[in-house]
Amino acid sequence: MLEGIVRDSMTKQATKTLRRNGYLIANIYGKGLENVATAFKANEFIKFLRNKETIAFDVSVNGTVYKVVVKEYQKCPLTYDLLHVDLMIAQPGVITNYRVPVTTTGIAKGLKNKGLLMIHTKRVPVRCTIEDLPESFVFDVTDLDTGDNILIRDVTMPENVKCFLDPRVPVVGIIKAK
Repeated sequence: MLEGIVRDSMTKQATKTLRRNGYLIANIYGKGLENVATAFKANEFIKFLRNKETIAFDVSVNGTVYKVVVKEYQKCPLTYDLLHVDLMIAQPGVITNYRVPVTTTGIAKGLKNKGLLMIHTKRVPVRCTIEDLPESFVFDVTDLDTGDNILIRDVTMPENVKCFLDPRVPVVGIIKAK
């Protein structure tokens, strides 16, 4: 479980001091709940996110455990270091927006015909409760040839899960290499 500290001061100087000491600034919020200003060790946070297996994960701040989802993050435009992250509490029974990752299985026929596999949409936006949230959308691409696509309308959504993208948006496809 990821351990964090509560930020006492919200001043610019306090934020700079925390970043200089290797902390990542974060906010934890939820519907009808009070916001919690926190900070996590940046390296531990990145390692934890790379190794997590579910979209929602637990963090502990001052002994309180929150089940959270990464909603948004900010990076430095020059160094690409993580500067800030917003964590939303995954409340049971509350319908909200999530972004579900896309994965592929198999080797496409189009790759043998000098095609390239393109994942057009890396995360599919859905609206549902945390209980109905799928871990990922898995697509079998073995039958795709050059010029073929899997569109949003081809994705079978679980019950109580809605996607508000245009049905003609491609998710995965094989494009012709130049």
